[in-house]
Amino acid sequence: MNTESTAAAGGAVYVVEDDRAVRESLELLLRLRGFIPKGFASGEEFLDYSALQRPACALLDVRLPGIDGLQLQRELRSRHPGLPTIVITAHGDVSTARTALREGAVDFLEKPIAQTVADARRVVATVRRTGRVLVIGYILRHHPSWQRFVDIARKLGKPLVMRMNLNQQSAGAEWETHKRLMDALPPIVDCGVHYVDMMCLMTRSRPIRVQAIGARLSDEIRPGMYNYGQLQVVFEDGSVGWYEAGWGPMMSETAYFVKDVIGPRGAVSIVAAHAEGRSADIAGHTATNRLRVHHAALREGSFARPDELVDLSDEPDHQGLCDREQAFFLKAIREKVDLSEHLEDAVNSLRIVLAADESVRRGCAVDLRKESSL
Repeated sequence: MNTESTAAAGGAVYVVEDDRAVRESLELLLRLRGFIPKGFASGEEFLDYSALQRPACALLDVRLPGIDGLQLQRELRSRHPGLPTIVITAHGDVSTARTALREGAVDFLEKPIAQTVADARRVVATVRRTGRVLVIGYILRHHPSWQRFVDIARKLGKPLVMRMNLNQQSAGAEWETHKRLMDALPPIVDCGVHYVDMMCLMTRSRPIRVQAIGARLSDEIRPGMYNYGQLQVVFEDGSVGWYEAGWGPMMSETAYFVKDVIGPRGAVSIVAAHAEGRSADIAGHTATNRLRVHHAALREGSFARPDELVDLSDEPDHQGLCDREQAFFLKAIREKVDLSEHLEDAVNSLRIVLAADESVRRGCAVDLRKESSL
């Protein structure tokens, strides 16, 4: 699907979504990006539409009244075999993802990729078997400042000590969003996959053991869930990582944004210019502002080189970062990019955060070398 030329030529995007607010929001976004959107409230309404343009693609919600998104996808494959489809849903699961990919979906995004390692591997196997494109939404991979952060960390020698957290003091609508997210996953899983993914990129070593703690700090979240967690992961090369995440009105904003890596040759840290009271602001979660690079080398009892401050003030904002991620998705489709490593990394980071959740619930360390432990 040549989305770039589709946009330039005023290509059509058919949005099939029964929620009017969501449908109209998607149409507005697509129109602003240069596409010609047309919305439909049901699968039947779209199938009755006979004036399909080319180039075009269809954006299908899974849960629709009457014929559902997957049935619609199957029917479109029969009637319009050259029409690419992208499946979207707020209720994704592995069975739905595998069915959508088998039926020809270009993409089915879910973060994390699944809620068990076995299911994640089944999704990856389906992608490989069908030859479809699947990009996991690990947005930090596309951030130029985080790419530089990883590159500098790799030059610090081994083993690495990686310290990261993202605590969010939330209230009102933000707290309501967090509570809905915790209906499915705790913060160290939902947010943790992003930062653990960065740790895996830095070490390029096999994780072998995970230990974690967690606490339920509010009666407003469902029983059995916890809104604060901290994990520790040990890698085969001796590197260690620490990640902490907490959500809610009770969270402290002291040291809520720690991102640094220490190695034998020195350290690199993200020095973010965050305003107090904004820990739940999603726009600030990917911002870096500056990197501080510390050199460990000594000369006559003093540091041989002063710390360096790398200015990153021209980094993309959150929307710009989303655009970069979509550009990568487009490139993967157009150039048939080999995403094998990308998918394996997604499974690997998921193994770590799910092991952390298991460690919280069992009260003991989890050995990742034993597949049965997950």
